[in-house]
Amino acid sequence: MNTELTGIILTFVLTVLLAFPLGKYMAKMFAGERTITDFMNPVERFIYRIAGIDANKPMNWKQFLMAMLSINCLWIFYAFFLFLNQSHLPLNPDGNPDMSPDLSFNTAISFVVNCNLQHYSGESGVTYFTQLFVITFLQFVSAATGIACAVALFNGLKHKTTENLGNFWSIFTRAITRVLLPISIVIAIVLAFNGTPASFDGKDTITTLQGDTVNVSRGPAAGMIAIKHLGTNGGGWFGTNSAHPFENPGYFTGMLELAAQMLIPIALLFALGFYIKRKKFAWMIFGIMTIGILILAVPTINWEMSGSPALHKMGILQSNGAMEGKEVRFGAAFSGFWSIMTTVISTGSVNAMHDSTMPMSGAMQMLAMLINAFYGGCGVGLLNYYIYIIIAVFIGGLMVGRTPEFFGHKVEAREVKIAALVTLLSAFIIKGGTALAAYYFTSHGHADWAVKPEAWLNNPGSHGFSEMFYEFTSANANNGSGFEGLGDNNIFWNLTTGLAMIFGRFLPIIGPVAIAGLLAKKKYVPETAGTLKTDSLTFGVLTFAIIIIITALSYFPPLVLGPIAEWLG
Repeated sequence: MNTELTGIILTFVLTVLLAFPLGKYMAKMFAGERTITDFMNPVERFIYRIAGIDANKPMNWKQFLMAMLSINCLWIFYAFFLFLNQSHLPLNPDGNPDMSPDLSFNTAISFVVNCNLQHYSGESGVTYFTQLFVITFLQFVSAATGIACAVALFNGLKHKTTENLGNFWSIFTRAITRVLLPISIVIAIVLAFNGTPASFDGKDTITTLQGDTVNVSRGPAAGMIAIKHLGTNGGGWFGTNSAHPFENPGYFTGMLELAAQMLIPIALLFALGFYIKRKKFAWMIFGIMTIGILILAVPTINWEMSGSPALHKMGILQSNGAMEGKEVRFGAAFSGFWSIMTTVISTGSVNAMHDSTMPMSGAMQMLAMLINAFYGGCGVGLLNYYIYIIIAVFIGGLMVGRTPEFFGHKVEAREVKIAALVTLLSAFIIKGGTALAAYYFTSHGHADWAVKPEAWLNNPGSHGFSEMFYEFTSANANNGSGFEGLGDNNIFWNLTTGLAMIFGRFLPIIGPVAIAGLLAKKKYVPETAGTLKTDSLTFGVLTFAIIIIITALSYFPPLVLGPIAEWLG
C-alpha cells in the first residue's frame, strides 16, 4: 500500500481509539461523576467566586442561550478594541501596525465564532500580545462554547421531562479546565520538541544557500497551534497556516495536528452515547457521519494523487500527483485527506492551498462545509446533525402516518419550523452573499468599497465564482479556510463575511438548543410498537438521505456554476 495512504489510515484509526476513552471521560465529567481531573475543583470554585457565578443554578434553554450570547458579545468588543490598538500594546517585537476598523471587525468576529477566517497574514497582521491574549484566548473560549451547547443538547435528550439544560458557566469552565487546557499542553510540548517555535524573540535573520538575507518570523507559536487544532479553530500563527514549516515541521506533526482536529468532535459522539445511555444511537450517528466523510475524502485523495488532467493531455507525467500548492513533506494524498477533514470538521487549518486543488476536490471541500454536520466543529457538528434528525423524524412520521416522536417527545410544528428556518437561512447567507459579490464584480463597483473588484478577484470565469462561493461557504460554516486567489482584505469582504460568520455561528446553535429545550419539557410519551426507532440503520439511512436531498436542492446551482463547470471545461 502507498505509504501516504498508510499514514492516512493510521491517523484516523488512532484518533478513533483515543476518542473513545476521551468520550467516556467527558460523559462522566459533565455528568458530575468522579474523574481523575477532580483536582481542578478548587480552581473552578475560585473562578466562580471571583466571577460571581452560581455554578449549581439550573438553566432553561432561554437562560442558557442568554448566558452564552451575552459573554460572546463581550468578547467581540474586547477583541475589536485590542486589534484596533495593538501597536500600542506590549509584546510587539516586529513592530506590527494596528488593524483597520473593518479588518478589526472581521477578525474579532472570526475568532469569537470559532471561524478564524483570516483576512490578514498571521505573523505580520497581529502582534505577540494579540496572538496570545486575544486569538489564543478566543480559541479556548469559542471551542468551550460549542462543547457547552452540545452538553445542553445532551441534557435535553437524557431526561424524560425537564426544563434544566445545565448551567452554562459550569459546563463552559469545565470544558476548558478539564478538556481543552490539559490536552493542549501535551500537544504544545510535542510540537515544541519537534521544531515549532515557543520563543518571545522577534524576527531572526538568516542567510540562504543562494546568499540572500531573509527575515524569518517566529514567536510563542506552539501553544496557539495546539489549541487551534484541538478546538477546531484553525487560524494560523503564520500566514500559510499549517503549510508553514514552523507550524507543521514534518509528517509526524501533520498526523498529530490532523488527529487533534478530529479528536473532540469524534469523542463527543461517544460521549453522547455514554451520557444519555443510548450507545446504539451514538454509534448510528458515528457510522453515518463516517460514511459521509469517506464519500467526500476517497474521491478527493484519488483526484489529487492522479494529478491534473490538463497536464496529462500535454504529456507531462505527475508521478507524485497534483503537487501545485502542496508541500513535498506531506504529499498529494495526505494533503487531499487533510483538505476534507479540515472542511468537514470546521477547523479551516490548511497544509496546502485549496485554490490549487483539482476542481472536483474543491467541490468536495465546499460540500463538506455546506453539509457542516459530518463530525463538525467542537459541539456544533452534533447540533447541526440534530437539525437533520428533527427533519428526518418529521418526514418519517409523515411516512408512517403518525405524529412524529423523538426520544419520547412529540415533534410538533414549532420544532420543525425552527429546524427548517436554520437550514433555509444558511442557504440564504451563502447564496445571497455570493450573488451580492458576483453582482458587485460585474457592475465594476459603483459604490466606493475602497478596493475595486478587479483588484480582489484575479481569476475569471468559473474558478473566480468558486473563490467567491467558497468564501461565503467558509464564513457561514465557521470554517475559515479559503480559495486564496481571492483578495479579501477590503471593506466589502470584511463586512459581508463578518455578518455571515455571526449568523452562521449562532443560528445553528440557538435553533438546536431551543428545540432540545422545547422537546425536553414536554410530557414523556412511552414508546410503542409503532414508534420510529431512531437508533436503527433504517433511520440512519433516512437521515443521510435527508442531508443529501437538502444539500442538493439548496446548493446544486452554485456548484454547477463554479467547480463543476471548471471541471467540465
